[in-house]
Amino acid sequence: MRTDAFDLLDRQLVQALEIDGRAPFSRIAEVLGVSDQTVARRYRRLRTALGLRVVGMRDALRTGEGQWMMRLRCTPDGAEPIAAALAKRPDTAWVGLASGGTEVLCSTHPRSRDEHDELLFGKLPRTPSILELRAHQVLHRFAGGPLHALARSGELTGQQRDRLRPRYQPGTGPGQLTPEDGPLLAALERDGRAGYPELQKATGRSESAVKRRLEALLASGALYIDTELDHDRLGYGQSAQLWITAAPAALDEVGRSLAAHPQIPFAAATTGSSNLVASVLVRDTAELYAYLSGPLGTLDGVRRIETLPVLRRVKRLTYPSPPRG
Repeated sequence: MRTDAFDLLDRQLVQALEIDGRAPFSRIAEVLGVSDQTVARRYRRLRTALGLRVVGMRDALRTGEGQWMMRLRCTPDGAEPIAAALAKRPDTAWVGLASGGTEVLCSTHPRSRDEHDELLFGKLPRTPSILELRAHQVLHRFAGGPLHALARSGELTGQQRDRLRPRYQPGTGPGQLTPEDGPLLAALERDGRAGYPELQKATGRSESAVKRRLEALLASGALYIDTELDHDRLGYGQSAQLWITAAPAALDEVGRSLAAHPQIPFAAATTGSSNLVASVLVRDTAELYAYLSGPLGTLDGVRRIETLPVLRRVKRLTYPSPPRG
């Protein structure tokens, strides 16, 4: 579908859902100045045209499970099968192909020590087509996860964004998940907008108990609601991963500056030879160059930047991306 097939209201609806993916259509409609029926109709259309989905996600940093960014240099015939296999794993949240299709980029959040060891010390090192494995532990997140870059851009006014923000206040301490939360998390990973009757059926709890538990998880930060869509069809056809080396004393300042750039949907401090990783999302190579030479290139404290254009996103959040039509 053409980029110009999506108008201002479509883009506003996407941003509204990025701010609060479970916001009732009635509240979104009130903020956008349209009817509930219009919002519901546009939402259904965007699900088909953009692959728009709202999903519940664990915050691995908040729960203490940990998050890793991996770079796998592969043989030319090995990258795609490895990327496809990683995309099927429940402990990966993003998988992409870069470097002419010979490097796999992956974000993983093992939910246990056994899962971590099985992936990093078991399967991957024993895969013959992997020539080099680099694993970088995420130490601190500046942007991404529950913080959405597009929600900071200009399709909505500041007043509209404030009216759409969730009613709960995210906590600052570690989020606590229990085994009893499994059915609730699984239902929300399938559909982050699932209603309370549906969640009640999935969990076997009363509707009031489900509502209290969901609000507690969202407020603790252990769970957040994210959006999944094909940004290419909205006109953002160029993405890249940036591996940045900042002076140690400037690390936090550079990370915070990256988080303020609307081109950056994800930025984090990591271990490894570089100390920052970021994703950049722009319309084309001209905008990528303008960003690298402008807002990023002029940041004090940046010593080195490695830019890896992402050729194909194999997985975005919790499921393999559908084939492009």
